[in-house]
Formats: sequence, structure tokens, C-alpha cells
Amino acid sequence: MGTHGESSKAFKMEIMDLHLKDGISIKVLSERFGISASTIYGWRDQYRKYGEEAFVGCGHQRPGDAELRKLRKENEELKMQVEILKKVAAYRAQKESGKK
Repeated sequence: MGTHGESSKAFKMEIMDLHLKDGISIKVLSERFGISASTIYGWRDQYRKYGEEAFVGCGHQRPGDAELRKLRKENEELKMQVEILKKVAAYRAQKESGKK
């Protein structure tokens, strides 16, 4: 166990192997390793949802999440650029119509 009750990915994966592959109950694992059953249930839910990408650690992102975040940021920047270009085009069109 790390500080603040953190556990390494390898440790959590080992607990999941014991539970899911070896069939050891969460209650037994909880007692054997001194971890609350609710914590192990949470790990199990993460593992079932994300598989090998579960347990990325505090402050880290799954590869898919990082890509999605990057694309959303890029999309916002492109939207801002389009708005600026619309304003420039409208300004130029107004300026051109004033010359005639």
C-alpha cells in the first residue's frame, strides 16, 4: 500500500485475478488483505468497465480519455477560429459595400 491508502495497479490487478479468475470472494480478500469490501467492489467495477486500462492512478488519464479531451479542446479552438473568420468576412463585406 502507498501513502493515503493508495494501492498500485499491479496490486489491484492481483486482487482482481484472485477474485475473478480464482473465485475468491470479496469478503475473504477483504479480510486477508485488510481492505474494505466496498473498496474491492469499486476496483471490480472499474476493472469490468475498463479492463486492462483500469487503475490509471491519480492525475492520469486512460488513453481514450486523453484523446477525447484533446479532440474537444481542438474542436473549441476551431469553433473560435470560425467565429473570428465570420466576423472578418462580415467586416470586409460591410467595408466593400461602403466603397460603392
